[in-house]
Amino acid sequence: MDRRLAADTVELARWPLSLVLLMNERRWPWLILVPRRPGLRDIDDLPPADRTVLIEETARASRALKDTVRPAEINVAALGNLVPQLHLHVIARFTDDPAWPRPVWGTPPEPYAPDELRERVGAFRRALGP
Repeated sequence: MDRRLAADTVELARWPLSLVLLMNERRWPWLILVPRRPGLRDIDDLPPADRTVLIEETARASRALKDTVRPAEINVAALGNLVPQLHLHVIARFTDDPAWPRPVWGTPPEPYAPDELRERVGAFRRALGP
């Protein structure tokens, strides 16, 4: 896994295709799916069957966010500008969040406090399932 992803996230689950990570950013409940296939940069690098799995895993992550934090919107993005390894951002957005309605990119991170991170990790692990 790219060192920047490892430094900014906590592992939540290992699904059939993807490693599921929680971004250490308290303002936006933010999951990242990292397909566990070497050398991928873009979605079209995945074989067709894996692309189908990735879409289903994205829907599963979206549902977990909706069930856990009840956002106004879910944003899904695949950006490789800073981290070239293929990964998908699945972000819960709220109409009163600091960036609404703009994208969350480019704001200095606000990491979770240790107790808050433990609570969030536990809640998402339960919602994401095995």
